[in-house]
Amino acid sequence: MGRVALVTGGTRGIGAAVSKALKAAGYQVAASYAGNDAAAAAFTAETGVPAFKWDVADFEACKAGIAAVEAALGPVEILVNNAGITRDGMLHKMTPDQWHAVIGTNLTSVFNMCRNVIEGMRERNFGRIVSISSINGQKGQMGQTNYSAAKAGEIGFTKALAQESARKGITVNAICPGYIGTEMVRAIPQDVLDKQILPQVPLGRLGEPEEIARCVLFLVADDAGFITGATLSANGGQYMV
Repeated sequence: MGRVALVTGGTRGIGAAVSKALKAAGYQVAASYAGNDAAAAAFTAETGVPAFKWDVADFEACKAGIAAVEAALGPVEILVNNAGITRDGMLHKMTPDQWHAVIGTNLTSVFNMCRNVIEGMRERNFGRIVSISSINGQKGQMGQTNYSAAKAGEIGFTKALAQESARKGITVNAICPGYIGTEMVRAIPQDVLDKQILPQVPLGRLGEPEEIARCVLFLVADDAGFITGATLSANGGQYMV
C-alpha cells in the first residue's frame, strides 16, 4: 500500500486537485474539510477519497481528526496544509473577528496539524510536510493584512520546522501559488480579471489547481528528500513584476 497522505481543505479547489493527484500517484489519501457537507460527499463519491470533518483552527479537533484518519488508513506520513479562508478588509476597517478567523484557519492550523503528526514522523524517521502559502505571503496584498500575515507566517514556520526535522528524515516545504483558477477566483467578474489581475501575470493566464498539485507531488516524493525549507513559487511570473 502507498504512503498515507492527509490534505486539509482537501475536498475543494486546490486541495481537491492535490487529493486526486496523490491518489492517482498511488498514495492512500484522506481529506479534511470544515463545513460543506454536500461538497465533501460529492467529492468522496467521485474520487473514493474519504473525507473527515473538523475545524483545523481547533487543536483538540485536529488531534481527534488525525486519530480517526490513522485508525482508518494508518500513520500519516505526508501532510499537506492547504486549508485556508479569506476575510478581506482594509486594516482601518478590519474587525478582530476577521483577523482571528484568518489567522486561526490559515496559520494556527499549521501548528495544530504539524504538532499532532510530528512525533510519529520523528519516530518513523520519515515525513513530508507541505504547506500551501501564497504569493501574498511573499509580497503582501492591500486589503489582506490578515491573510498576508498568515501566509508569511507559514513560510517562517516552514523554515524553522525544516531545521528542527531534517535529521529525522522529515522535509518541510512551502508552495506559494499566484492566482489559480479555483471556484473562488473564477467568481471574480471577467472584466476585473482581464483589466486588473491578468495584466499582473507575465504568462497572461490563471494557473490551474492541477499545476499546484503537481508541485505537491514533486515535493512529497521520496526522490525529493534533499529539498527542505524551500519555498516553491508557482505564480506565472507575477512575483517578478
